[in-house]
Amino acid sequence: MWRFWTISPGFVNADTIFSNNETSLHDIEIYGFDYDYTLAFYSKHLHTLIFNIARDILISKHRYPEGLQEYEYIPNFAVRGLHYDVQKALLMKIDAFHYIQLGTVYRGLHPVPDEEVIAMYEGCHVPLEIMSDFYGKSSHGHSMKQFMDIFSLPEMNLLSCVNDFFMRHNIDYEPVHLYKDVKEAIRDVHVKGIMYRAVDADIEKYICYGEQSHAVLKKLSEHGKKMFLITNSPFAFVNRGMSYIVGEDWRDLFDIVIVQADKPSFFNDRRKPFRRVTDKGALLWDRIHKLEKGQIYKQGNLYEFLRLTGWRGSKVLYFGDHIYSDLADLTLRHGWRTGAIIPELRKEIKIMNTQAYAQMSSWLQALTGLIEDMQIHRDPASEAVVAEWIKEREAMRPQTKSFFNAQFGSLFRTYQNPTYFSRRLSRFADIYMASISCLLNYDLKHTFFPRRTPLQHEAPLQHKQSTSTTSEFFLVY
Repeated sequence: MWRFWTISPGFVNADTIFSNNETSLHDIEIYGFDYDYTLAFYSKHLHTLIFNIARDILISKHRYPEGLQEYEYIPNFAVRGLHYDVQKALLMKIDAFHYIQLGTVYRGLHPVPDEEVIAMYEGCHVPLEIMSDFYGKSSHGHSMKQFMDIFSLPEMNLLSCVNDFFMRHNIDYEPVHLYKDVKEAIRDVHVKGIMYRAVDADIEKYICYGEQSHAVLKKLSEHGKKMFLITNSPFAFVNRGMSYIVGEDWRDLFDIVIVQADKPSFFNDRRKPFRRVTDKGALLWDRIHKLEKGQIYKQGNLYEFLRLTGWRGSKVLYFGDHIYSDLADLTLRHGWRTGAIIPELRKEIKIMNTQAYAQMSSWLQALTGLIEDMQIHRDPASEAVVAEWIKEREAMRPQTKSFFNAQFGSLFRTYQNPTYFSRRLSRFADIYMASISCLLNYDLKHTFFPRRTPLQHEAPLQHKQSTSTTSEFFLVY
């Protein structure tokens, strides 16, 4: 029988900036930022707040059953990047090749058996025509919605809880109506200012890591870098948060501040002009001929922004947490450098650094290699051994998934394949990191190089092993 021991698990520093595309900070003259989950990080209490308010809106405004009050927000139920089939009311994880990861399909709060999933989709593949659109939305015939925003975690929770309630009570309902009602309730929490007022009333409860964002902005300012802010949040909310994070003079750090930008439309719709906003929130009617430091602007569009500033191409680096709304158009249409803020990295890297995970994942890779090498032998004894290995491999894969999240696994992997989220991250973000504070670990002339990994038809690269960074293992009978 085979046995496996690890000697030294690989270690990854969670404060590292990871590169998908070679990027030199030496070339960056202008730094741009989103606000929510980029400069302002929120505590776990915010998701509970959004869930509770939206649940109550469903009951009071949309006349959903009072029994929904029994449901509370489940912090570790969902992960970002999941897809939701609006027609079938199913939440699931899909890989980069449009295949559903079996074992991660949920109706309400309960998993759907693999056989049922395969029967519904006539296999595990989701055709392109029903996948979410470019921005992850379910529109124009697309029945899948992808949840890419960190703010979407309460929405996934609420959808699952309401579905669960209806099923438990044998209530016949239309899944499309449910999806639209939950979406509208979540939207009301933001658009009607309910969340903004709650955060403003108890800012210390909801905003954290402020000193790190301040240190980054101060460092860039001291090195003479231009900085701008483009956010969908309203000025009063941003001003309150930035005053808490940086201080009342936070606007002195930014050359341009744009609020209620309406991203992603801001990046591709030329029709909306900029409008100046007073400190009291009043809208002015004058035509904008230049974007001035110290002023606040609302809406507008990137084409006008580029014309007025001349800030074009790879000398600009913009940071945001939403891969579609913040980054996709900038890298595809405008050639800006992009940086994705992925707070989930800290938790996932911490797990990957554990002995237990390193041992299991290394043995799983070794087992896969053994199956690949031994499958050419067709004698009964060899086939019996390979069959045992395959059985063991199939049993281990759900265990590795559960290290990260019991229901849906890692944000970045579906077993051996990248997730749909991970593939989009690699396409739209030049660099990515757990928080903006990771910039403090590098000087502003640093170049980030992507790790060269061999393509499937290339021979593996031979590196000299180091026990501090490389997992070592023995296979013995």
